[in-house]
Amino acid sequence: MKFQANFALIGLSLSLLKVLTCLLLVFTPAPWVLANETTKTPVGNSTTIQTVLASSDRSQQNRARDKYRHPAETLEFFGLRPDMTVVELWPGSGWYTEILAPFLAQKGQLIVTNFDPQKSNPAKAFLERLTARPQVFGKVKIVQINPPNELTLAPDNSVDMVLTFRNIHNWVSAGYDNKVYAAVYKALKPGGILGIEEHRAKPGISLQESAKTGYVSEDRVIAALEKIGFKLVGKSEINANPKDTKDYVGGVWSLPPSLSHGEKDKERYLAIGESDVCDGLRLRMTLKFVKPSNKFSTGR
Repeated sequence: MKFQANFALIGLSLSLLKVLTCLLLVFTPAPWVLANETTKTPVGNSTTIQTVLASSDRSQQNRARDKYRHPAETLEFFGLRPDMTVVELWPGSGWYTEILAPFLAQKGQLIVTNFDPQKSNPAKAFLERLTARPQVFGKVKIVQINPPNELTLAPDNSVDMVLTFRNIHNWVSAGYDNKVYAAVYKALKPGGILGIEEHRAKPGISLQESAKTGYVSEDRVIAALEKIGFKLVGKSEINANPKDTKDYVGGVWSLPPSLSHGEKDKERYLAIGESDVCDGLRLRMTLKFVKPSNKFSTGR
């Protein structure tokens, strides 16, 4: 009887082991998911996204927008690490550059695109801003582009991550969005990440309406990037704003920070905040794509 009891216990233990093994197989992410998870390792001993956000090097005006733009959560969702080589596309006045530059300064590399400062006043202003603050931007590399024909971002297969914030509607309006996607794909390493934040349109919006309003169809963006070869690996509700109805005269630029109507209805637009909502889904388009390590994984 004693031996039978021992065999029964052994059998039960083996059964439990099989169950635990199955559960482990079910809930363990694929290797490429583990490789692209967020690593919250600080630069050196002190610099983290949170310390950068709280730094006095950031303007009060920029810090005031954190409640709308959720930079820490957004960058963690994309999987930013301090040892990465990162390209920021169309940085504008440098709102995100001011965060990315110090975070990547010690172990990584930030590359930003810019237009010819001799031909563009915004490009000149951006260059002057970076030059005037070497303590923040001194290690940033600037790559001059002239789309749609001059769009080399970095050597092929050399970049860990490419980020772009609220720029796709401009590319769509100019008619070269697919050329930008192709340039990003070439620059990224296999397994590299493309992180996108954009004003999200209601389903079915036309390209013409996107150009007019500044809101872009999520389905259209995903389809275009998958056609290039990217794989969608995540969507996020980080940048939600249920107050945005997307029906303003003047499009998304009616909202802050643009406030294109000036003082007219200013308090109304400030109360709404920055974009957006989509048929109750309550998320700005915040998407994470990967350039597959295996070219056959996307059917290419």
